[in-house]
Amino acid sequence: MEEEEGEGEEYLFKVVIIGDSAVGKSNLLSRYARNEFNPHSKATIGVEFQTQSMDIDGKEVKAQIWDTAGQERFRAVTSAYYRGAFGTLLVYDISRRSSFDSIARWLDELNTHSDTTIVRMLVGNKCDLETLREVSIEEGKALAEAEGLFFIETSALDSTNVKTAFEIVIKEIYNNVSRKVLNSDSYKAALSVHRVSLNRTAEEAQKQGMSKSSCC
Repeated sequence: MEEEEGEGEEYLFKVVIIGDSAVGKSNLLSRYARNEFNPHSKATIGVEFQTQSMDIDGKEVKAQIWDTAGQERFRAVTSAYYRGAFGTLLVYDISRRSSFDSIARWLDELNTHSDTTIVRMLVGNKCDLETLREVSIEEGKALAEAEGLFFIETSALDSTNVKTAFEIVIKEIYNNVSRKVLNSDSYKAALSVHRVSLNRTAEEAQKQGMSKSSCC
């Protein structure tokens, strides 16, 4: 897609959702992208993605959001999809402490496979399960503060903060890029090349059957 000049300029940023299996990654994405929730979800196989658009400062900003499988046996496959990511949502289930304890491991993997400037948000999902809560809001905030992450609690089931979580990440990415760009022609050229590469990666994933999924 050709990059337009001026007000119609388009940006495409890759965002990945990571975290243990069954924390609700796919339902977060389906709630944000399609306002859907599947209570009878199955585990995501490999990767799927959705593209969402936002208007920021009169510019079209698109986020290509990748939902990565949380199961251990797929981690070698999904690690390649960190490449080129501008942002990530690290998701845990507030009713399952083991998923919160795993965040440190996911952060290590993220730091290994992505740029250090990536926008990172810690997401405590399933906040509708308050009576089953095993991880307090204070614990989530403390970890986020210690690791330099944004933090929010969400519910894909009842839509609480889902749109807000994604939009904070996308807007922060845009702000970071805007500060770096300052209308730099060289950066715009690099961004255009990245967009072509990102689209090609998506097409290859589809051809390889990597985007088969159900929500989880």
